[in-house]
Order: sequence, then structure tokens, then C-alpha cells
Amino acid sequence: MRIIAGTARGRRLKAPPGLETRPMMDRAKEAVFSALGDAVSGAVVLDLYAGSGALGLEALSRGAAAATFVEWGRGARAALADNLRHVGLGGEVVAAKVEEYLERPGPAVDLAFVDPPYDLPLPSVEQVLRLLMHRLAMGAVVVVHRRAGSGKPVPPPGLVVEWQRKYGDAEITRLVKEER
Repeated sequence: MRIIAGTARGRRLKAPPGLETRPMMDRAKEAVFSALGDAVSGAVVLDLYAGSGALGLEALSRGAAAATFVEWGRGARAALADNLRHVGLGGEVVAAKVEEYLERPGPAVDLAFVDPPYDLPLPSVEQVLRLLMHRLAMGAVVVVHRRAGSGKPVPPPGLVVEWQRKYGDAEITRLVKEER
């Protein structure tokens, strides 16, 4: 697992111990960031279920202004903290359950990654999307990573699915907050 592009290109990342986290494949990550294009530069990023931090760190490497990494698992947080130190691009780690974190007030974000464990039930993912809505700036992009065939999340009003794609056993959904 590594940073694919940007100022930290090629830096290796430490994976969390155990089987509870599963990083996005490099091929899928490269496709996601290619599709994001200019949306990353200068963005305020939220990496939910951060695990190793690979998505938020990739965004920072490609010019995101700031990233917050939300992770509850102790082992994953330790690997994440090591990765942030190793890559050296900053970022804030929050030790919290995603739903509890999203219920708190916080800054608006331009780009959010929702990368829960594959066994998280679809209704829970949809609840996270509902809670995330008040944190999204107008035009914000949300990227959801789920196991292919596990059901497509139905977004809350105001969050529109732009596309869904499969990469191996992963399904990536890109959503955008409608500007009003």
C-alpha cells in the first residue's frame, strides 16, 4: 500500500493489524482520484473509517488543504498515526465512532470518504450519509467504498449519485451535494 501521486508519491503506508480493516486496492484508488481531478486541490477532507489513512493521505499528497481522519479501532489508529508521521503532510486524527463524530458540530468539508468495514449493514451506511449532510459544503463530493453486491446506498435528499463503478470485489459510489 502506497501513496500513488503528488508530493508524497511512492511513500509506503503501514496497514493496521488484523482483518478488521481492508484498504482500497491501488487500482480503485487511482481510478477514484483520477475521477476526482481538481476537486482535491485545496479541499477540506474528511476520511471516515480511516483505517491506515490511505485515502486522506492520498488527498493531502495531491494538494488537499486539510484532512481529518476518524477512526475508532486502536490498532488502526496506531498505524494511522505512524503513517501521518511518515508521510509528513499533517492531518488530524479523531478517536471516535463515526456516527458520534458526525453528530458533533464541525467545519464544512469539500470531500468525504466513507470507507466502512464491509460487514457494516447498508442501513448503517445510509445513516452515516444522513449524518454527514450537515458537514458537507455545497458541491461537496462523497466517495463510498463498499463490497460489490452488498447493496447500493440510497442517499438522503440533496445528495445525488453521480456514478457507481466496480473494481474487483469493491464498489465505489460517487455522490455530490446539490447546490441550492
